[in-house]
Amino acid sequence: MSPASADTPTPDSHLIIDNVTKSFGSTQVLRGVSLSVHRGITTAIVGPSGSGKTTLLRLIAGFEAPDSGSIMLDGKVVADGTTLVPAHRRNVGYVAQDGALFPHLSVGENVAFGLDRRKFGGRAAVRKRVAELLAMVSLDPDYAGRRPDELSGGQQQRVALARALAREPELMLLDEPFSALDAGLRVATRKAVAATLAAAGVTTILVTHDQGEALSFADQVAVMRRGVLAQIGNPFVVYTRPSDRETAEFLGDAVILDADLQGSLATCALGGIPVRRPTCQGRVHLMLRPEQIRIAETGAIRGTVLETDFFGPEVTVKLELHGPAASNGLKQTITIRHWNATLTKPGTELYLRVIGEGVAFPA
Repeated sequence: MSPASADTPTPDSHLIIDNVTKSFGSTQVLRGVSLSVHRGITTAIVGPSGSGKTTLLRLIAGFEAPDSGSIMLDGKVVADGTTLVPAHRRNVGYVAQDGALFPHLSVGENVAFGLDRRKFGGRAAVRKRVAELLAMVSLDPDYAGRRPDELSGGQQQRVALARALAREPELMLLDEPFSALDAGLRVATRKAVAATLAAAGVTTILVTHDQGEALSFADQVAVMRRGVLAQIGNPFVVYTRPSDRETAEFLGDAVILDADLQGSLATCALGGIPVRRPTCQGRVHLMLRPEQIRIAETGAIRGTVLETDFFGPEVTVKLELHGPAASNGLKQTITIRHWNATLTKPGTELYLRVIGEGVAFPA
């Protein structure tokens, strides 16, 4: 699998990673990664465990050196075959998965740890700046006197962010900072962190294995797989027009159907589905997202409900398809989502229609 091309570097590119490789012993972790990150935007690097995400983040931070390739930050080379700028001289903030707060220091002392003492020499100036930083992450200044173990997980992550922001970094690196939080707190903390970083205008890179988190948090998504970037683009494009089947299935639930593609129309068990800018013809695998398949009042395509799974606001519905395009004798089943559990009981026959375009991959 060849690595995807990075967005073309421009004068506004804050970070440029060019053909970077990294091995640990005989294991090659990164296989020629290239990525351009524009100033002030948020990029999410998403991929399964072991794909190389955290290693790439550590190379950007300066905790590790690449074997080959180069890393440029703000127009200056910070790592290549001859140069390696140490981490403390890169003006990069780093928030780890567990926050890594100092347990023996108060919240205020943790945040103040990141301050430049030459700029904030007096105690009053330090207290004022700590209060400002806590306010930036939506925490009351009174939290400065508390210990980390007196805070919730989400509050600890906000303190860790405030400590990182104290250094006034140009680039913020977030290494799965929300993964240990429960679902509700995770969403709230993620929104607060995103709003804080956007208001500060800090270029941000988030590493995560959570597809929904990547798609909702970032301006740009880079999908990493087995040490390469399989696709880079804005979240909508990456989700709706994935570059290959593996990326499609990693980023979310996907309905994959056998189809015959002629021109820009794919004929499958769900009828004729338009395909934008197809790269192959003939027998293909057609990808649709479950939310594109809707229940209709009438139509040529029908399906019988086989089973359902209830998830509160929605139900996943497994259907066996019928209709003219499914008359080849082969039974095809798909899984869709619907909001009405009473309408989708097993054994019910439903009419179906497709919204939007499909994506075709070579069969």
